[in-house]
Amino acid sequence: MRKNKTTHMMAGILIIFFVAIFIVLTGRFIYIQATGEVNNISLEEWADQKRTASYTLPAERGKILDKNGMILAYDRPTYRVFAVLDEAYSENPEKPRHVVDVDKTSEALAPILEVDASMIRDSLQAGLDADPPRFQVEFGNAGRQLSQNKKEEIEELKLPGIYFDEEAMRFYPNGMFASHIIGFARESEFEDEDGEIRSEIAGVTGMEKQMDELLRGESGYISYQRDLYNSKLLNPNEVIKEPEDGNDVYLTLDQKIQTLVDEAMSTVESSYSPERMTAVVMHAKTGEVLAMSSRPSYNPNNPADVQNWYNDVISTPIEPGSTVKMFTWAAAIEEGVYNGDEKYLSGTYNVNEKIIPIRDVNEGKGWGTISFDEGFERSSNVAASKLVWEKLGTEKFLEYLHAFDIDKPTDIDLPGEITGEILYNWPREKLTTSFGQGSTVTPIQMMKAATAIANDGKMLKPYVINKIVDPATSEVIDGNEPEVTSEPISPETAEQVRGLLQRAVEGENGTGKQFRLEDYTIGGKTGTAQIPNPDGGGYLSGRENMIFSFLGMAPIEDPELVMFVSVQQPDLEAGEYGSQPVSFIVKNVMENGLHYLNIDPDGEDIEEIERVEIPELNGKDPEQLTTQLEEKGFNVTTVGSGTKVTKANVTAGEKTLPTKHIILITDEPAMPDIMGWSKRQVVELADMMDLQLESFGNGYVVMQSVEPGTALSKGAYLGIELLPPGEEREEIPGDEEQEETSDGEQEEQVEQEEINE
Repeated sequence: MRKNKTTHMMAGILIIFFVAIFIVLTGRFIYIQATGEVNNISLEEWADQKRTASYTLPAERGKILDKNGMILAYDRPTYRVFAVLDEAYSENPEKPRHVVDVDKTSEALAPILEVDASMIRDSLQAGLDADPPRFQVEFGNAGRQLSQNKKEEIEELKLPGIYFDEEAMRFYPNGMFASHIIGFARESEFEDEDGEIRSEIAGVTGMEKQMDELLRGESGYISYQRDLYNSKLLNPNEVIKEPEDGNDVYLTLDQKIQTLVDEAMSTVESSYSPERMTAVVMHAKTGEVLAMSSRPSYNPNNPADVQNWYNDVISTPIEPGSTVKMFTWAAAIEEGVYNGDEKYLSGTYNVNEKIIPIRDVNEGKGWGTISFDEGFERSSNVAASKLVWEKLGTEKFLEYLHAFDIDKPTDIDLPGEITGEILYNWPREKLTTSFGQGSTVTPIQMMKAATAIANDGKMLKPYVINKIVDPATSEVIDGNEPEVTSEPISPETAEQVRGLLQRAVEGENGTGKQFRLEDYTIGGKTGTAQIPNPDGGGYLSGRENMIFSFLGMAPIEDPELVMFVSVQQPDLEAGEYGSQPVSFIVKNVMENGLHYLNIDPDGEDIEEIERVEIPELNGKDPEQLTTQLEEKGFNVTTVGSGTKVTKANVTAGEKTLPTKHIILITDEPAMPDIMGWSKRQVVELADMMDLQLESFGNGYVVMQSVEPGTALSKGAYLGIELLPPGEEREEIPGDEEQEETSDGEQEEQVEQEEINE
């Protein structure tokens, strides 16, 4: 009886327990059905997320271009290869969409990706052996940034399960060209607003970093509902937000003048192996930086090889040496205390017994009693010291150094600017500053100060950004204009200093004789500065352990270009001077640059070459036109075998020197033989034909990727390799033999380039 009672009680408890569970579960189901939520998570939203695919639509990063629209940096499409391993992805067994044969796939991909087949096999097998097995795998760096040609080569294999994603790669078609200004951008990861890790190209150095926000643009996205196999549903609820591409940045750089600088510096680098070099060219009347280069440099397409991250023109202060004397003389002239005919005793200068004597550059021997004008011509340290100590006064001289902004940043629109320091505490420091020792300054600070002399007393702010353009509308969003920062000297003083600068180059006793140009009068000041001993105390010894420099302008009566060049510690042979590598750069750039800008020659001692007027070109017969132009002395290249001329690198009515290389494009353009051409000539051809030009090296063309006679179309790719005169190209196994220009012909081209274009 008692047992039955206990049994009934336990049964009742179990019934109550199960009824309670039933009620709870039923209530929960009713709640879920009514609200559509589980743990505060909407089942409808959860289902939406599970069946909705969302992809980022990356914005195209803006281009960087030179002032004439030549592309210097752009996003080039590349491809990433991946392999799908999941059998469920193959709806039809007869047409598999996943990797079926690991060994066959590995052996086929390996030679194209240039890796061992075992590496691909291991990646595929690791994906299959994972728990759970992976849906897809990639192949690391070997499978990324593939060209269109490699993608097509893989597609021709028709390997099941092999697919591609398109991804942008930042590309710099001119290689090392102005790399410290342009900088580089590379892919980097970041966390978006939703907390997801995404990758995007971001600027690291130079203009890519400075203008990163404007260049980057804003990515869009696409989302749609899909099935198990990632196919869109019939009603996919597709949402698309279009990306907003980045803005284009036009620089003040002139591609042709920058090429002149790069080619000249590469030649000096190979001949003299200097530790460092800098060169910068500015428009004297606007402050636009037309070219800027530092060595060691790098190819932004291979940022792993960067040896020098700094743009030395704006980031590395140096002792300016005697180039600063133009400002010392300018201060004395402006203050009215200068008499160029006044005599003084050169050699050594003793202010008092407590100050170490100042010595002239010829070991203190001097040149006897000479005028202050001749002292400038001979670059006399004694003359500079006397002007500051006896004529100007040290405090007044310091005021002029401040007026020329020697101690201030130029505020150039580039990242990483550093200023030098005026060392002006002790009497000897005040004297040595007058001729450029002790105090430091950057090349761009010197260039800014020099614009006051070149531009009739008006000092200009240097700038590199020309304008910002919306690529969709071609609307100019922002732009720079010439800006006069101050007027430290009068037009009369500037003119008198330019006369002294001309005398320093053209004069009988000038220290800058090696800088004379063929067709133009140039004025400037050489500089030789010692290098502080990095081990502490004093300066390095030896005639090569110097920084040799030149700061000048031309044509000197009405300057168009201002240029600064420095070469540090070149390897000099016996009898060579440090000014020789500097003058090689200056002469090549200034002579050819002024011709390129169509500045009329003003040299007094040159034989005038009569300019020839270009006849009507468009629509004319190429053969007859070539004969007509060659009779006038022009070198003519006809591009193609068409019956009429459609475009040329000169215009009808233009007057130009008969040394100009004229390129005529016909209505049936074909690739000409450009072996031996300079890079500037190839750039002209690429501009006219809208070719995608990629160049390697500097000098003259020794290899072209498009065979002569091949039909040319707009946007076609052209790769060239260039070498300096006298250097031979290393043959690569499998390359077709190329007919190379002889050393003698290349030397003639070098001479021709000095008066060409």
